[in-house]
Amino acid sequence: MVRLQGTGMRSMSIRKFLYILPFMIVIATFSYYPLYGWVYAFFDYMPPTPLSQSPFVGFKWFRSLAENQVKVDQLLQVIKNTFGMSGLLLLFSWLPMIFAIFLNEIKAIWFRKFVQTVTTLPNFISWVLVYSLAFTMFSSEGIANGLLKQWGFIDTPVLFLQNSDHVWMTMWMWTTWKTLGWSAILYIAAITGIDDSLYEAAHVDGATRMQVIRHVTLPSLLPTYFVLLLLQIASFLNNGMEQYFVFQNSFNKDTIQVLDLYVYNLAMGGGSYSVSVAISMLKSLISVLLLFTVNGLSKLVRGESMV
Repeated sequence: MVRLQGTGMRSMSIRKFLYILPFMIVIATFSYYPLYGWVYAFFDYMPPTPLSQSPFVGFKWFRSLAENQVKVDQLLQVIKNTFGMSGLLLLFSWLPMIFAIFLNEIKAIWFRKFVQTVTTLPNFISWVLVYSLAFTMFSSEGIANGLLKQWGFIDTPVLFLQNSDHVWMTMWMWTTWKTLGWSAILYIAAITGIDDSLYEAAHVDGATRMQVIRHVTLPSLLPTYFVLLLLQIASFLNNGMEQYFVFQNSFNKDTIQVLDLYVYNLAMGGGSYSVSVAISMLKSLISVLLLFTVNGLSKLVRGESMV
């Protein structure tokens, strides 16, 4: 009998392992196998020369990041841009939660679904199309300049897209427009999981709608918010490349380049393939360090581990 139970448990464990095996293969293929490319950081690699014919230089490119003052200045500016744009996203990370709360307060179901659909659709638009929309609206011959000229506010076009003074803020605004509705979905799901008896008790006690939001809805959503906030901090340096790639130009390049875009420009535009891999390695290591730091913070504050 014991032997049969042991055999049954073993077969169940094998079956469960087979369930997750396809996902493990996908992760290994697309997340771990590409780490082999880190070896290029230790060679003086110039495409299309095979790696086997490239001279081994050890930590030369890593040392050059600290010894070459031009690279140091560029890297510091890029880090400043990365921290600035990621910092803005963290600073306003509460917006999707507030948006979900007020969306839930819309009593007309058809209008609520309409607003949710309209705000979620931009998430599925590529950044190329977003830039096309921005160009149509804010180029020198765009709609905005046309209206400002027609109304007599300006005589010469305002170069909205070429202006580098407020790039961080404009990038944050485009990101918010594109992702607000999609980011609110988790909070909307969390709202549906709140115990109805809490709302009933609040209404019995005579609480207004704003008091219900403040004392019932908001406290119930805070655990979800803090988990997502910790995950966002852990991926602080990974703020993407596509958005900044399509919006960059010769006028705003110094203020719009984040780490991912800088690595891409070095590899594809500057021909410094090995240097870009070295920087990418350092970024990955710092991201892992941030992940473990945030995980420790989660244990300290929430008593629960993220990983």
